[in-house]
Amino acid sequence: MKTILINATVLTVNPDNEVIYNGAVGFEDGVITYVGPSPSGPAGFEEVIDAEGRILMPGLINTHGHTAMSLLRGYADDLPLQEWLETKMWPLEAQFTEEHVRWGTSLSIVEMLKTGTTTFVDMYDHMDMVAELVTASGMRASLCRGVIGLCPPDVQAQKLDEASAFAARWNNAADGRIKTMMSPHGPYTCPPDYIQRIVAKAEELDLPIHIHMSESEWEVQQNVDDYGSRPVLHLEKLGVFNRPTLVAHAVHLTDEELDILAKYNVKVSHNPISNLKLGSGIARVPEMMERGICVSLGTDSSASNNNLDLFEEMKMVALLHKGVRKNPVLVPATEALRMATIYGAQALLLSDQIGSLELGKQADFIVIDSHRVFYQPEHDPVSHVVYSASGRDVKDVYVKGKQLIKDGVCLSMDEETISKEANRMFARLQK
Repeated sequence: MKTILINATVLTVNPDNEVIYNGAVGFEDGVITYVGPSPSGPAGFEEVIDAEGRILMPGLINTHGHTAMSLLRGYADDLPLQEWLETKMWPLEAQFTEEHVRWGTSLSIVEMLKTGTTTFVDMYDHMDMVAELVTASGMRASLCRGVIGLCPPDVQAQKLDEASAFAARWNNAADGRIKTMMSPHGPYTCPPDYIQRIVAKAEELDLPIHIHMSESEWEVQQNVDDYGSRPVLHLEKLGVFNRPTLVAHAVHLTDEELDILAKYNVKVSHNPISNLKLGSGIARVPEMMERGICVSLGTDSSASNNNLDLFEEMKMVALLHKGVRKNPVLVPATEALRMATIYGAQALLLSDQIGSLELGKQADFIVIDSHRVFYQPEHDPVSHVVYSASGRDVKDVYVKGKQLIKDGVCLSMDEETISKEANRMFARLQK
């Protein structure tokens, strides 16, 4: 069916950052066929939706997270990263079964959809369950079985086999909505030879790599103590950056390390709220931007955030670097918006398909209720989206032309049952 939404303020996020007032977006078979002024008589469209007074923009792209960890939201706050991981998160996560992952991931998917995220990255375990939920929900995702290599050789081999089989099985599944990656958890949790084996498998399967890197000063120093070099040089020597690579965090980097990332076109998932909450530090995003490094936005898990509202990350990235550098021109609103959309698509090697509203791209978009007082006056909708908006303002969500959220209600997932089951699964954990 040919559908068109008319009378909206359209934020295209195209190369010119074009804003179309009284604009329209039309699509057919999940593909955008029209972007422009609202036609006086939208002939040829079988379904015409009046979006007057609303903002229509690309769906948001969350480039780093662990969806099942929503079960641990609020469980262990206000702790340093390593203490948080080793004494709180990892002991409970060790108890996670496929059923825990099912309901924790379901909870995250509903939250992301209702707050305007249409594509997400997930690095975790029991990933077949995650992929099945993505398929059922209608979302788009880049998925990877995260691998920690601090274990006996036979367990290492088993994990690598699982990760490889998952990646091969699910890449391009769900009518192309699922992509996969290979994912060594981090340079300090995987021995060097194990990382090389993962890189070789990524090469064999022609897949990108996703990895945590330089999140905390402790992690960086541990890498120096164990392997004699900081993480970036270490991973370069191991051949990681010879594959398309998306690193999460990248908080503690030297100028030399930034230059290496730029040289290899490594993409960075900036997770400002999680990094702040865990006291990990503030990534050198302005220097990354100066070097042309692609910086996208991630929430990390809702155990360290504590929600998955990417609008909050947009506002934070636009404010944080202005404040700490005492420079109000850093990370303008237009760049923050691009980090949450087209730069996220670039990070996932999907910029030819999603991330902006352009002819021929997938019809992944969201509709925001901009009737509210904090969107007035209407003179700069990009400013309002970045500095005033919340994911709670999202009314409608489409992925590949299919409506998944209608007037704030999730059409593909049972929110009430999911919330109930998530609480039940958390209660079963031994604290």
